[in-house]
Amino acid sequence: MRHGKRFNHLGRKPAHRKAMLANMACSLIEHKTINTTLAKAKALRKYVEPLLTKSKTDSTHSRRVVFSYLQNKFTVTELFRDVAPKIANRPGGYTRIIRTGYRLGDNAEMCMIELVDFNEIYVNEKSKKTTRRSRRGGGASTEGATDASAKAETTDTSTSSATVDETTTETTDVVEEVVETVEETTKEAKAEVVEEVKEEVADTSTSSATVETTEENAEVVADDLKKIEGIGPKIADVLAEAGLSTYKALADSTPEAIIEILSAHKTLAGKDASTWCKQAGLAADGKWDELKKWQDEMDGGKPTE
Repeated sequence: MRHGKRFNHLGRKPAHRKAMLANMACSLIEHKTINTTLAKAKALRKYVEPLLTKSKTDSTHSRRVVFSYLQNKFTVTELFRDVAPKIANRPGGYTRIIRTGYRLGDNAEMCMIELVDFNEIYVNEKSKKTTRRSRRGGGASTEGATDASAKAETTDTSTSSATVDETTTETTDVVEEVVETVEETTKEAKAEVVEEVKEEVADTSTSSATVETTEENAEVVADDLKKIEGIGPKIADVLAEAGLSTYKALADSTPEAIIEILSAHKTLAGKDASTWCKQAGLAADGKWDELKKWQDEMDGGKPTE
């Protein structure tokens, strides 16, 4: 009987079912798309989408909650580092299920489940609506319209020939007046142009001086220091207040100087900053692959012994 069966048990006991869904969620986050049966895909969608929503808030609590489900720290780091920024602006519906047919043997319905924001091939193109305008009515109406238009053309030609003679005399008078005004305006324009050139030369000399001062006073764009393993939101704010808001500034600093900055805050004292400068150097040079491999070997920003 089906008493109290609120969800699909997938023919497995609770421990087996939770372990299977956790492994499938890790594979989906790592590979961005997997092939499975339709029943498992629907169960996985209910399991993984709340975790994707949780990853939008990058905090220690959120990471621990997600790790309690996935039990894989490499998948958790990839979820919060790569997947979360892409789905930040999507209000739910992070996965897509595409049916692929039936499996040979047991005839199970198969499908492909994927992360929507990581598929660049599948694009929903909206069909453009083409409107057709049809002319309705018999041939008699069209013939009547052509006769009326022909009569209107003959009356227009007779009136236009009379008005042409009047307009030619008026245009000659207007042309003579325009020529006189143009000669007067050219003389005035030459004098104004000379004055404007002198003013522009004076302005350029002052603007060049102001540009140099503005370039010196330009603000430096801050980097996301939370991508450094071991640095959380609070530590990033403290370092930014101390002037270490970019990867280059953090790379040029020393672990001892960073520890002194953090020691001013009781909750941040005792942090291990031995690898932060080197991580910031790799980030400043754009060596993200090398940085990611090294961070996977760390334990919360500390080098593994």
